[in-house]
Amino acid sequence: MKTEELTYTHDGTSLKGHIAYDYKQGIKRPAVLVAHAWGGRDEFACKKAEALAALGYVGFALDMYGDARLGKDKEENEQLIQPFLIDRAMLKGRMQAAVDFMKKHPSVAGDRIAAIGYCFGGLCVLDLARSGSSVRGVVSFHGLLGAPENLPNAEITSKVLALHGYEDPMASPENLTAFAKEMTDSKADWEVHAYGNTMHAFTNPAANDPGFGTVYREQADKRSWKAMKAFLSEVLA
Repeated sequence: MKTEELTYTHDGTSLKGHIAYDYKQGIKRPAVLVAHAWGGRDEFACKKAEALAALGYVGFALDMYGDARLGKDKEENEQLIQPFLIDRAMLKGRMQAAVDFMKKHPSVAGDRIAAIGYCFGGLCVLDLARSGSSVRGVVSFHGLLGAPENLPNAEITSKVLALHGYEDPMASPENLTAFAKEMTDSKADWEVHAYGNTMHAFTNPAANDPGFGTVYREQADKRSWKAMKAFLSEVLA
């Protein structure tokens, strides 16, 4: 497996992505972008890109904050995420910059691109779909679900899969119902898997803060990864 750090830009911000793929000269593969959680493009996101490479894709852990910056604690993570929650147009632009960058990479098979995201990254990939991007599919793992306000509704052509903990305090059952209505009204090809007795960050083995609502759950982690694999096999065929 070949891995390397790649630099790209968006609106003058230098971004550092982590790419992983099985290098064979002349062989082009579908690409899957990985959008990180609120803490930044960390080892978790990079390892997911490498896991995707092991499945035969080009995995690319993108960078939303610039220079692969990482938050030191919850307070700094909040400071890092806030500009994107306030300016969802900027969020969409930064996601599209990663898509456009990957389209040009010599290992990638043209427009056969999908995106997955965790927590904040789940919101990022959902907003990528909401923007009308040509990515073939997006997968949100315990993502924030709220639609942006005061932005035009584009036709959603990407297939959408949301993998959700039903007890997630950051995306309540009411939020889930509103998301389902939004996707239906947009005539999107969408589905939701809701895991019972499961909170936020259920894919992260380091998550163990019930008071904050972040708890790892092995069963949901394994089932969600299996669901993602089936989804990607379909949309990137």
